[in-house]
Amino acid sequence: MILDKTFPPDPRVENEASALIDAGHEVYLFCLHYDDQMESETLNGIRIRRFPSNRLEYKLSALAYTFPFYSRLMGKKIKQFIEENQIEILHIHDMRIADAVFKVNREFKLKTILDLHDNFPEVMKEYPHLKTFPGKQLISPEKWKRKEMEFIDKADRVVTVSNEFINEIRSRIRLDKDKIQLVPNTVRRSFYEEYEKDDEILDRYRGKFVLLYLGDTGIRRGLLTVINAIPLLKDKIKHLKFVIVGSNSSDDLLKKTVVKLGVGAYVDFEGWQHVSKFPSYILASDVCVSPLNRSVQHDVAYANKIFQYMSFSKPVLVSDARAQKDLIKRIESGMVHKERDPEDFARKVLSLYHEKDVRHRLGVNGKRFILEEFCWEKVSGNLINIYKSMERH
Repeated sequence: MILDKTFPPDPRVENEASALIDAGHEVYLFCLHYDDQMESETLNGIRIRRFPSNRLEYKLSALAYTFPFYSRLMGKKIKQFIEENQIEILHIHDMRIADAVFKVNREFKLKTILDLHDNFPEVMKEYPHLKTFPGKQLISPEKWKRKEMEFIDKADRVVTVSNEFINEIRSRIRLDKDKIQLVPNTVRRSFYEEYEKDDEILDRYRGKFVLLYLGDTGIRRGLLTVINAIPLLKDKIKHLKFVIVGSNSSDDLLKKTVVKLGVGAYVDFEGWQHVSKFPSYILASDVCVSPLNRSVQHDVAYANKIFQYMSFSKPVLVSDARAQKDLIKRIESGMVHKERDPEDFARKVLSLYHEKDVRHRLGVNGKRFILEEFCWEKVSGNLINIYKSMERH
């Protein structure tokens, strides 16, 4: 597996690696480090090899398809990694490092799997630095989209996170039926079966009506919709709290909006917390939210947080970004609000607040979906079958 980030954490990489190890494969992980992390270690059976990187290389990664420097720098490390570990299949995690891998693989001619975690060219359009000079001039999402299609064509197999994303890719490029497969993000049983409660978190929010958000807090995630709804809710919901567990460089805007609206007493910025604390935050909540702003990316991908929420029987309130809207309506595990619409968000929260029985029913439906259909142990079979098919050829 080739990952151009630090590890841990990366739940998708860890889940896939663990599934392959359980199926009898040896998994070696190429990743980077920027500090004094161990260069080599085995973690939960994953044989990790970390290569040193630096801030310059990190910045060059954004220019990977503008200038060739990043691919050349990564290529030398990837070549060493392949030779040292006698790799048989290359599993490429996302497209920033894909060019380097495919160029190195001209020499080795190994089978390749391209794992698209996101519709990355579309995600890039939301980055603030791509809307101003010099990023706007140097980085072209359209060029990244062309490179994505090139890599999909070169790979032996492609996996991605939702059927909506698969359909979007098929609308752009003609593919053999079996070339692209669904391997969705979701939770492992251990997340909701083997957790430890944090009594401090549970005690702090006992008696409150808690709206919870977990994860990256970038503006495209829609948290401004929730914050702007707080003035509409604070006098109608006793002991209201909006708890944000996560962080992003854009948090200053969120915090300034909270101050401007005078709702600081109702919003807790918890910052990034270790995943081991997530179950306690979820248990302490009443309604869990995923208020994504709509975009091509958000219409074709699920936020993994909604499965974390559902695994603890919590009702979810999601925006009408297509993928999550369709899922939540199909399994009846929550309610849907109009994206970027604080008034509609507030209406849906009030409906859930006043109908405890509805909250319970929606939460039970979500939990059933995770247990019966969508925990990692059930959906990872597709990945195992892909490897089996590649071994036969």
